[in-house]
Amino acid sequence: MTTPEGVSFPSESTSSAARTILADALRKADPVGARAVESDTNWRRNYLTHFRRALEAGIGEAPAAHSIAADGLRSAHDLMRFDDVPLDEAITGMPLSQAFHTQTLPGSTEPAENELTLPYRGERLSGKALLDQLDQWVENGIITQSCSEAVQTVQDNPDWMRLEGDTMVILGAGAEMGPYRALLRWGAEVVAVDLPRHDVQERVRSLAGESAGRAHVPARIVTNGDADVGADLITELPAVANWLDGFGGRLVLGNYCYADGPSHVRVSMAADALAAHLTQHRPDTALAFLATPTDTFAVPAEEVARANAAYAERSVSKFLRTPLRVVSRGRLLQRNYPPGADPGVCDALVPQQGPNYALAKRLQRWRATTSRTEGTKVSLNVAPATRTRSVLKNKALAAAYAGAHRFGVEVFDPATSNTLMAALLVYDLRAGAELEAEPWQDEAVNAAHGGLWTTAYHPRSALGLAAVLGIGALRG
Repeated sequence: MTTPEGVSFPSESTSSAARTILADALRKADPVGARAVESDTNWRRNYLTHFRRALEAGIGEAPAAHSIAADGLRSAHDLMRFDDVPLDEAITGMPLSQAFHTQTLPGSTEPAENELTLPYRGERLSGKALLDQLDQWVENGIITQSCSEAVQTVQDNPDWMRLEGDTMVILGAGAEMGPYRALLRWGAEVVAVDLPRHDVQERVRSLAGESAGRAHVPARIVTNGDADVGADLITELPAVANWLDGFGGRLVLGNYCYADGPSHVRVSMAADALAAHLTQHRPDTALAFLATPTDTFAVPAEEVARANAAYAERSVSKFLRTPLRVVSRGRLLQRNYPPGADPGVCDALVPQQGPNYALAKRLQRWRATTSRTEGTKVSLNVAPATRTRSVLKNKALAAAYAGAHRFGVEVFDPATSNTLMAALLVYDLRAGAELEAEPWQDEAVNAAHGGLWTTAYHPRSALGLAAVLGIGALRG
């Protein structure tokens, strides 16, 4: 018996699919850009330029930004398949070949805290110490002022952290950057979806058991009578959707899935199909995402001003900057923004992460934009660069992260990042913030960009030098 393929590309060429999706996204807002995508013969080298263009075409033109998001998603859904049927028919148009039942993992403790605390460099910050650290991050250009104010609002309203009345559906519950652990610590009700692998499910189970919350996991009965827990969203999408339909109350669907290469796009599209299904059939459903800082964003004038001040006042060394630029023929240490840009464009896409990663993360941003305009509550916040296992296994990125502090960028530990981002999720679900005038402004609010938006230099032009400077730190 062959294993079902599940969510898949229409052909083995993932580059062809990505070009089609991006060209369709740009076709109305930027026809020239669409033709440039379609005629590109070296996608893996040039995709960085096209993804930047897909952002820039919507700046200052909210209708254009909305059409890029909606048309890009529509193209992706038209293109992708589930086994032998169109993706959008997978959930409601296919007979179920299996069904999940719920296994509940109760916590064993009372809520560990009645105030917001943040693990940071071996300490757990709370009260004034947390406020001081937020102020320090703002002063150093690591987070935006709005991010600091959002975290302080949660600090002032600790009763929000239990998220009573909401059922938090965490896709990728075992992910290092996900909010699973923090939400359970605060006493939330969580549905944990992750791969049916022993190591992954053991982590899901152990975190639930030592928490104040309660986790529900999908399970099936197999021939030996044991409970087989976990679900593969790519191959078991219809069964997962059917299972989630059985939970009462408002669902908050959070996509924290990660996979290598084309599988990242496949799992992102499975999650997106699930989001489309739930928001259509349960209109009170909320959506949650984490935006990667290594992407292209429009950046408010305040962050641009910080970067330009850094360019004028500090750097690797103003004395070394000119010779380095001459030797590299202008490739090294390029200015991050032109003077007075409002907004600026921070292009921090990293070639080492590849075009599949860029597409998977852009699909999530498009879903956030489209769903917001339809009235869905959405939490999407830019997270800081973080020392996750998936990043550090790439030696070049690991070295660059080790040297990033030389350029005013702070790389966070996973425990700090996922707790900080969980607090912002709570803020988004409880504070009821107004929509901004343009989609790029919605993405810029509450950003914890880690300093990539305020660094003096275009991130890619400093990446190699940061890696060279970081090699010694890694060896140490």
